[in-house]
Amino acid sequence: MKPAEFDRWVRTELDAVEEALTAWVPDNAPAGLGQAMRYGVLDGGKRVRPLLVLAASQAVGGLYEAALRAACAVELIHAYSLIHDDMPCMDDDVLRRGKPTVHVQFGEAQAMLAGDAMQALAFEVLTPGEADSAHFPGGPGVPPVLQARLCALLARAAGHAGMAGGQAIDLASIGLPLDEHVLRDMHHRKTGALLQASVLMGAATGSTSDAEWAALSDYGDALGLAFQVVDDILDVTQASETLGKTAGKDLHHNKPTYVTVLGLEAARRHAAELRDKAQAALARSGLANAAWLSLLADKVVEREH
Repeated sequence: MKPAEFDRWVRTELDAVEEALTAWVPDNAPAGLGQAMRYGVLDGGKRVRPLLVLAASQAVGGLYEAALRAACAVELIHAYSLIHDDMPCMDDDVLRRGKPTVHVQFGEAQAMLAGDAMQALAFEVLTPGEADSAHFPGGPGVPPVLQARLCALLARAAGHAGMAGGQAIDLASIGLPLDEHVLRDMHHRKTGALLQASVLMGAATGSTSDAEWAALSDYGDALGLAFQVVDDILDVTQASETLGKTAGKDLHHNKPTYVTVLGLEAARRHAAELRDKAQAALARSGLANAAWLSLLADKVVEREH
């Protein structure tokens, strides 16, 4: 697979995601709420989670409308979590995606409401009614059974057992000497669960055997943890201008990371090991159309921001 082909695929899918988000995130919500929502999710971010949804769906011959809706829903959940994480009551950050955070731009109350509304919108996007054909006129629609399955996968990944639970552990761990086992559990929940769910939501839009589903789950699990290890590395090796967010904030807040627990070089080796584990799981799946997933694994580990 030539890099140029992958780059074209990425651009095409990102354009589709941006177009859909632009259509579905309202600009007319009351009292400026829509502007805060759009500021928080449009025109920024790596969109790794939507790309994983779409790549996994294509690997299993999935329904494209369902995959695109799932891709947007995952990004809405991710973006809402960043809005809330950046607030003074949590990570207290002022820079995100190369611009002021939502609470800096719109105030804390509006930021809280924008995140709440984006979380709700994610599930609205996943459950289109028969008349909801604004983006897919004449399309096949998303079967109700698939809508329910996608909602369940996303809710579990975002809730107490996943992202929210991981953030709770993170906040409770400030200044504490965590071992690698506890750190892995925290990041599996806080970051990994939503990345793994992105893969599985894409897979749910098509047909898979039990073995293929298990292999894709293992791929998503390894990749989700690799993403966080690389994030920890970049936090201490890159400048804020490169990252688009405040560099060094984990060290400043005395938070445990893979770098503080393992050391920088060991963390780099661990990221590479996790990438190899993800690639091995993908090979074990036997899926013939998984090239994009393989290249996304490389992209996650080799990224510089």
